[in-house]
Amino acid sequence: MATAQPNSSPKSETSSPRPVPSGRSHLRSLMGVQILGTGSYVPDRIVPNEDLSSLGCDPQWIIQRTGIRERRHAPEEIATSDMAYQSAIAALEVAGVDADEIDLIVVGTFTPDSPTPSTACRLQQQLGIRAAAMDVSAACAGFLYALITAAQFIKCGTSQRALVVGADLLSRIANPNDKKTYPLFGDGAGAVVLGPGKAEQGMISYTLGSEGEGAEMLCVPGGGSKEPLSAETLAEGKQYLQMDGRGVFKWAVRVIEDSIRDVLFDADLRPEDISLVMLHQANVRIIDAACENLGFPREKMIVNLDRYGNTSAGSVPIVLDEAAQKGLIKPGDRVLMCGFGAGLSWGTCVFQW
Repeated sequence: MATAQPNSSPKSETSSPRPVPSGRSHLRSLMGVQILGTGSYVPDRIVPNEDLSSLGCDPQWIIQRTGIRERRHAPEEIATSDMAYQSAIAALEVAGVDADEIDLIVVGTFTPDSPTPSTACRLQQQLGIRAAAMDVSAACAGFLYALITAAQFIKCGTSQRALVVGADLLSRIANPNDKKTYPLFGDGAGAVVLGPGKAEQGMISYTLGSEGEGAEMLCVPGGGSKEPLSAETLAEGKQYLQMDGRGVFKWAVRVIEDSIRDVLFDADLRPEDISLVMLHQANVRIIDAACENLGFPREKMIVNLDRYGNTSAGSVPIVLDEAAQKGLIKPGDRVLMCGFGAGLSWGTCVFQW
């Protein structure tokens, strides 16, 4: 990969004011890490809004309320680890890294193949390599949690080549009888390969956070030790994702604005210093609100939720890979990434390429 150079555009008299921090974030910097390659995978089957009419879903209502026009659903024989594998192979090829060079695998997912072993272990087996492997469960913030976790291993020298994947198969846990939530979700995976970088490469500023008091707003109540699956819980649909859409929407707009302001303040950056903005693809109205409230031009926001819907942990890395494939990211660029969702949890960072 080409050596990244600092994107040191001087502040002019017309620069926007420095963001005011919210004071709610724990902020850190993690430099000396680079993204060597990106990859992504979505299933072939396209499910347009019109195909959901039989469930009582109004295609136009879906577009107006969310911006989603279609999503991808995996066939029965495909599991989360299979999508993770496809995205990983693509990322390894772009990075020019052989699979056996990978010494760490971190997978962000909350739809694992099974409770145990981890999806990361299944991916390690499919790659045919020996490597430490673990899952990180932070739902839609899962990729950011996994990325920051792996970057720490790289920074302290305990990993030289880390494979980070965000993957979720939401069509298996979305309730087809819930016409307000079922249309929102799709299946997909994205991956990056991390390695040591120059001093100016890496996360200029990042924050991870959670507000567990909002857990019931977005959760799968059944299937764990608290409510094991039984005939009764299955009949009640507790194996499916449940969401307070209005509550999550309000929380998401707030946490995006606060966490982005915080990392920009910590990095002494302004919106014009950011090359691209990659938000979790949950709802176009959330993205539009972020643009307006934070002062980002709409053209800096990379959006693909109209084609894929909400792919949870797969969301941000799929967007990242599409931008990289289009040549939209160059050395020295500052890319802002933000994932947010169930937990309630979030992760936000400014990554200098």
